[in-house]
Formats: sequence, structure tokens, C-alpha cells
Amino acid sequence: MSDAPGGPSVAFWQERFESGSTPWDRGEPNPALAPLLARGIVPAGARVLVPGCGAGHEVALLAAAGYRTIAVDYAPAAVELTRARLTQAGLQAEVIEADLLAWAPAAPLDAIWDQACLAALHPDLWVAYAQRLASWLAPGGTLMLMAVQAERDSRREGRIEGPPYHCDVNAMRALFPSPQWHWPRPPYARHGRPGGVAELALILKRAGG
Repeated sequence: MSDAPGGPSVAFWQERFESGSTPWDRGEPNPALAPLLARGIVPAGARVLVPGCGAGHEVALLAAAGYRTIAVDYAPAAVELTRARLTQAGLQAEVIEADLLAWAPAAPLDAIWDQACLAALHPDLWVAYAQRLASWLAPGGTLMLMAVQAERDSRREGRIEGPPYHCDVNAMRALFPSPQWHWPRPPYARHGRPGGVAELALILKRAGG
């Protein structure tokens, strides 16, 4: 993820993964993911991207479930953690160290699981990132976006606070507008997250499928 003025840098994330200062890490996969897969939200054997993969818990879950999984992070320590987790479990996935605003998949994706990347990216870069997500997904592809709700820290002394940055649902509708994206009717499932914030599960379909 490219740096933005006032936003976190690769050095910021590298230091946290190296030191283990990752309070957002549950130590296990996000509990929202397995039920979505069980509902058939993502077809069997689909190509699934995990942007900002972190320690790779969800990458391992997807790989174990038979999905063709691609994981991307721009912190070398996160890439190493994900690769080590896969090796320990005897699983395979493509794990890439890259800036997501410069990277592109070799072929269209069937689904994207974003539980941390958008919320970790400075809001100045959200439009460019959302455009890339749309370009990566095949028509009819699914974006599983866990939109972090951090209202209490969203603004302080006139500055946008984060990460994680508050992903207001109306801002998400502007980033992923209809009719380019098919939105389900609210309410959206709300899940707890380490650090005292929550996530809204926004399951969006790219138009054209």
C-alpha cells in the first residue's frame, strides 16, 4: 500500500510485525469468514485474493478449503509470517510482497477478502484502491469487505485518526457505487474485533456477471 501524508508507511507496519505489536490479530481466522464460505458465497476452487494479508490466518483457511488463494502484503515481515504459517500447515498459496497500488493479478479474481487493507490505508488513497479492486474482480465477482467501525477515533483535533480508519457505510457506498456494485439490503452483520472496534460485513457483487 502506497504511503500518504499522515498515513502509515511500510516501516510502520514492518516494525509492528517484527515486534509482535499487532493487537488487531485474533490469533486465528476472522470468525466471519468460514460461515460465508459455508453459505457458498464463493464458488469452490475460486481464485481468492487476501490484500493486506498480515499474519495469514485467513490465507491458510482459504487454502485449506481448496481455494486458489493469493495473499499480498507490503511488509516483508507479514509476508514471512504468512509463508511460515502455510508451510507449517502443509498448505499452498501464492504469497506476494507488493504495493497494492502498483500490483495487479495475472488473471481476473473470483473473490476478494478484505478485512484489514482498506481500514489500514489512508483515506486519501481509498478511491484509487477501490478502483483497483473493481478492475481485479471478474464480472460477478464477490468483494467480502469487513468495514471497520471506529467512530470514537475517527476525528481528533481536526485530523483523521488511524489506523484503523473508520469505514463509514455511506463512504463505502460512495467508493463502491451502484450500479457498478450490487449491494445487499441492510442491516449488515456486525462483528466484534480486537481493540474495541467492530466490523460490518459488506458482501458486494461486481456488476456484469
